[in-house]
Amino acid sequence: MKNRTVTIIDYGMGNIGSLFNAFNYLGVKVRISSKPNVIEKSHIAILPGVGSFHKAMKIIKKNSIDNAIKNIIQKGDYLFCICLGMQLLASKSFEEKPTKGLGIISNKVKKFTLKETKNKIPHVGFNQVFFDKGNKLFKGLQSGTDFYFVHSYRMLPENMSKNISKTDYGIKFLSSFVKDNIYATQFHPEKSQSNGIKLLDNFLNIT
Repeated sequence: MKNRTVTIIDYGMGNIGSLFNAFNYLGVKVRISSKPNVIEKSHIAILPGVGSFHKAMKIIKKNSIDNAIKNIIQKGDYLFCICLGMQLLASKSFEEKPTKGLGIISNKVKKFTLKETKNKIPHVGFNQVFFDKGNKLFKGLQSGTDFYFVHSYRMLPENMSKNISKTDYGIKFLSSFVKDNIYATQFHPEKSQSNGIKLLDNFLNIT
């Protein structure tokens, strides 16, 4: 239903310009808001994010955006989370210092280590994303398609096996998941060229 409005949640730490342009390209109305009363009324909300987990949670709680996000989910409306936005759903992150997340997903967030990956940290650039056939978020895309990443931390794949994707960076890590009305990607669809546009279009069609 592309006649609906997409709300990009603005808490000062998101890649909002690129997201706005991507959804605008797909022909949907886009609004940017930091107001909880506007955010929680959204049928489709986007939680972006780049940077510090601790700082992000501090801002989100201070501005009551955490409650707005939880209300969206409780109502059955749609939430799409990107990069740090995906990590913020977790129970806890160990970036800087142990910090409680939104607690919507019980998993934890931890940093890659050189021992695990044998690669440079942060993980930056295009990398393959592998998913099971039938994952609606990747409809029309082949498993192994490239998406753009920039991150040092990732959500651990605890208790997740369905409607997920994984990416190999020395170790396999959780690069996306779908759980009920929550959609989340560690990669940036808005920076992933035609593959990212296709994925965002799939999400809109699901809503």
